[in-house]
Amino acid sequence: MAPLDARTRAQLLTDARSQNAWLSRPVSDQMLRELYELTRWGPTSMNCSPMRVTFVRSTDARTRLQSAVLTGNVEKVRTAPVVAIVAYDTAFYEQMPKLFPHRPNAGDLFRDRPAFVEETCLRNSSLQGGYFILAARMLGLDCGPLSGFDPGAVNSLFFEGTTLRVNFLCCLGYGDPAGLYPRSPRLKFDEACAIV
Repeated sequence: MAPLDARTRAQLLTDARSQNAWLSRPVSDQMLRELYELTRWGPTSMNCSPMRVTFVRSTDARTRLQSAVLTGNVEKVRTAPVVAIVAYDTAFYEQMPKLFPHRPNAGDLFRDRPAFVEETCLRNSSLQGGYFILAARMLGLDCGPLSGFDPGAVNSLFFEGTTLRVNFLCCLGYGDPAGLYPRSPRLKFDEACAIV
């Protein structure tokens, strides 16, 4: 594969920002479908693909979600065109015959092993969440990922009686540049990496 050009790198990472304020421009259902279509191709262990996404757009669902986020995130959730609840399915292994067909019994590795299931779900749905953000940026959307919420409340409000559990929230839409904070620094290679 050839390296991506500087403009694409900037759109995906170096110039992209976490958004805090949103323009009133809508995000179509078709755009959300395209977003998932791109995201689903990112790799996960044994192709387990545990991420599940609930796109919150209706007034009722948005009001419920606002009740579960920290005060500083209420306005972001209220004004974003869409808020994605990026979750994972703790019964993901039931899909293994379809997703890992050359080892149709691979799901048996996870049955009756809740700690292994939780670890696998969290790691792989987080990977998929990263792909989700990059895919959104590829489509020209801005993202505002959030971890300031009560996971028990989100699970109760949206996933009661299911095998889904929230990982993080991600506001989606077209960001208002007026809501950006100054860019925060990042660690340099020698501060964060080692070659051994």
